[in-house]
Amino acid sequence: MALLEVTDVHVAMGAQEILRGVSLAVPEKAIVAVLGGNGVGKTTLMRAISGIYGISSGSIRFDGEEIGNAKAHAIVRLGLAQAPEGRQIFGTMTVRENLLLGGIALPSGEVDALVRRSLELFPVLRERLGQKAGSLSGGEQQMLCIARALMAKPKLLLLDEPSLGLAPKVVKQIFDLVKRIRDEGATILIVEQNAKAALKVADTAYVVEGGRIAVEGAAADLARDQRVIDAYLGGHAKGH
Repeated sequence: MALLEVTDVHVAMGAQEILRGVSLAVPEKAIVAVLGGNGVGKTTLMRAISGIYGISSGSIRFDGEEIGNAKAHAIVRLGLAQAPEGRQIFGTMTVRENLLLGGIALPSGEVDALVRRSLELFPVLRERLGQKAGSLSGGEQQMLCIARALMAKPKLLLLDEPSLGLAPKVVKQIFDLVKRIRDEGATILIVEQNAKAALKVADTAYVVEGGRIAVEGAAADLARDQRVIDAYLGGHAKGH
């Protein structure tokens, strides 16, 4: 059984249907990528999974439990954490304070161990612990965003556009870290416009076009799929 199963999910905003029957599965200890251009429904899917948006119909099951239209805080308690698009860190708080917020629901002894673990994964943050998060570079902020999400000890980590606005060298660093997090036992669902970077680390991938899954398969196969190469790897991703 997959850790996350999305089945025939529809999401509408007013009269406009954004997701039109999306189905995907995220097995345990895997990286699954959802790819596509701007405005195709990728972030809507992520927000529906995390309880920010309601679904019109279909099913979202997480760890065997139906979470479609559940409250976001209840979904977090089940073990799902999101590193949102645009990072959304608390800029006026220090790096350490941001990390502590991520583990706010955990016993203090556990929180200290998780902070140490975060600093092993993201050593650059160790040097910045007392610094205001808003003064970090874009790449450092993205690392803090992922580290803060990991502080909740999630069963499933959602990453929404982690490469957005970052230099190619930093994108590689971020994706190397994502792969390491998976190799250490995490399950990750990643939404990305940068198909090339995502397909290098993902196990399976889904391409969204116009609110539907257009292509799906093993990431290595999709990286060789001419339709995917033409639309997403040969220049700018197609938008809708």
